[in-house]
Amino acid sequence: MCSISWIQKVLCRELNACDVQCYHLEDNLFVLQSCWPPTITGGISPCIIIETPHKESVTTDFSRFKKYRFRNLFINPSPLPELTWGNSKDVWLNILKKENRYAHCKHFTSLHSSLQPHMRSILLDWLLEVCEVYALHRETFYLAQDFFDRFMLTQKNINKSMLQLIGITSLFIASKLEEIYAPKIQEFAYVTDGACSEDDIVRMELIMLKALKWELCPVTIISWLNLYLQVDALKDVPKVLLPQYSQEKFIQIAQLLDLCILDVNSLDFQYRTLAAAALCHYTSTEVVKKASGLDWDNISECVEWMVPFVNVARKVSVKLKHFKKVAVEDCHNIQTHTNYLDMLEEVNSGVASTAPGQLSPVSTAGIITPPKSTEKK
Repeated sequence: MCSISWIQKVLCRELNACDVQCYHLEDNLFVLQSCWPPTITGGISPCIIIETPHKESVTTDFSRFKKYRFRNLFINPSPLPELTWGNSKDVWLNILKKENRYAHCKHFTSLHSSLQPHMRSILLDWLLEVCEVYALHRETFYLAQDFFDRFMLTQKNINKSMLQLIGITSLFIASKLEEIYAPKIQEFAYVTDGACSEDDIVRMELIMLKALKWELCPVTIISWLNLYLQVDALKDVPKVLLPQYSQEKFIQIAQLLDLCILDVNSLDFQYRTLAAAALCHYTSTEVVKKASGLDWDNISECVEWMVPFVNVARKVSVKLKHFKKVAVEDCHNIQTHTNYLDMLEEVNSGVASTAPGQLSPVSTAGIITPPKSTEKK
């Protein structure tokens, strides 16, 4: 609403007429009323603001409007130390922006009537095994997992017979991005045991790249875990680019995340929240706050959801594996595989309290298995 003084100036300048009385616009409603006889034609009809007998109700309780409030996605301060190659605050904000740009959702199964959540679990478990056979990095697997989940959100009514092709193509793309010596396309076709040809993979690669709009650089779960452990381990003289944390702690938490990601419900949470919740189970909320900037309120739901996974994962011993042609200091970054489907079935049976005669959410029938390491092409 224009100010009263502005209205006064306009009226006096145009008509040099009556004074306009000002009122305090606090709790009352006002209307415009003409103060000149109707015989005057042309020009501007002057008016004054007079108080109405109606009172405006003043809202004092704003609790019901909480959902309309602006929420700052970057309210958490940067946990990164001072960097010699960039501004730590800017780096942190860019990472968070990327996290929000690469959206994922568990409801992609509703877009595909012939697919069930356990099919995704079986596929990802198979990709984990392929990664171990070819000594691919954990980051490669988690890139493939992200590509697969986001691609499925862009499609409708994908037949289950296409899942293996989409999965192996996701891994093919991820390996070209992450691996120095990526397996040849012939090897990716070989591990499908004739189900996917090289031409099939190439064609699917183009389809996926277009569907993903060439957005191929998400901050994966394992990247968040690496960052959190690194920030927590940094001392007085930070060396951010060189691993400072325990390899044993890393592979222990990584195995928990491997198990969690097989469950489609993990997609309810952001990747950084999943990594922070896993870290919380093996350290403390203080460590999580220091490393991630996330408070307990930010991770409590995910921590609670992860409890049955932790209980099952802790029953399985984890040892650092060594791989040929892989430096000892990099061995923890190589993806490994264990009996994740059995572990996931144990998690689901404990959480859902499966009724007698009801099938388990995870079925191991028809599991795709890669060749043994001694049978690689």
